[in-house]
Amino acid sequence: MRIMPRTTSTLPDDLHQLIEGSVDAGVFENKSDAIRHALRDYFEEHGDARLAAAVHLYDNDEISLGKTARLAGVSRFDMPDLLREHGVEIKLGPEDMEDAQREIDVARDLE
Repeated sequence: MRIMPRTTSTLPDDLHQLIEGSVDAGVFENKSDAIRHALRDYFEEHGDARLAAAVHLYDNDEISLGKTARLAGVSRFDMPDLLREHGVEIKLGPEDMEDAQREIDVARDLE
């Protein structure tokens, strides 16, 4: 079982009450489930925000090209063109051993 990272957030009272009410009404299993659904729906409806986030992570060397494509919801083969359209240089291969190890770790997490 993969342990998911935790994020803490502050919500306005009305959103907090809606989350609490939806959990109590059985719409969602728990608050985390409600927030996951809301974020997934948001990124499904706002593809440009999803792409912008993925491009930003790639540009800051936080994720690989393959993971960028997966997060952006596009083909791995289309991703280089999208990155170029956003003025982001394509990185081919790891720059050093630390980068190589990070790519190996990411690949293992995908399994």
